[in-house]
Amino acid sequence: MAELRVDVAHSARIYDYVLDGKTNYPPDREAAELLMAAFPNTRTAARQNRAFLHRASRFLAERKGIDQFLDIGTGIPTSPNLHEVVQAVRPASRVVYVDNDPIVLAHARALLTSSAEGRTAYLDADLNRPADILTSPVLSGTLDLSRPVALSLLAVLHFLPDAAQPGALIERLMAELPTGSYLVISHATDDRSTPDATQRLVDLYGKQQISIQMRSRDEVAALVPAGMELVEPGITFLHRWHPDSEADQYADDDAPLYGLIARKL
Repeated sequence: MAELRVDVAHSARIYDYVLDGKTNYPPDREAAELLMAAFPNTRTAARQNRAFLHRASRFLAERKGIDQFLDIGTGIPTSPNLHEVVQAVRPASRVVYVDNDPIVLAHARALLTSSAEGRTAYLDADLNRPADILTSPVLSGTLDLSRPVALSLLAVLHFLPDAAQPGALIERLMAELPTGSYLVISHATDDRSTPDATQRLVDLYGKQQISIQMRSRDEVAALVPAGMELVEPGITFLHRWHPDSEADQYADDDAPLYGLIARKL
């Protein structure tokens, strides 16, 4: 397992601090404060990403009958976690969480508090190595891949540069899931930003040795494999995706991330 470094900032712990979590250290807090000073909507964007996770997961469980979920790039547990949301709707739901971060692994017990009827599991694996995920006995021992599965990739793909071929990684994962499975994505965008603002964000993360690549709506659309159909309202800013009663208080600039769900035909 990789060394758990607390002397340098880490994207998962920065995100945790922005969400008012407790799993963070001075370098993370310093980096987060710099980020929030430069981009005052950072906290709103993080909260909207969590809200999208909750709405999208509940939508799939309630309206599409999905009771199997594969969540890659899980991050530090923040209640309610995905399994808490879907098991409240379908108690027998099964969830596999995947992350290669030793920080997340250290807190994985919080992800394993399943309902009696359902099941959760944690897999220490890397999105860049999809075969390790797909061939893991943790996955096959928890999910039935002959039945539809929802694959969630939330706020993780913008940490993969084009050179990592994120579209090909998604295609490889979805190829092993049956017809009727779903793909859920949230992704940071600079469609509403000036080039200077985008570069400032990239530089802030770069100073923490964290790479980030913003993508346009068309570039996010290109990540969805062929043979998949977008669920209405398609690719949209997070607060516009099946909004709740509080959505009207937000503007697109408050949370510059796109969200989508697509179904495998």
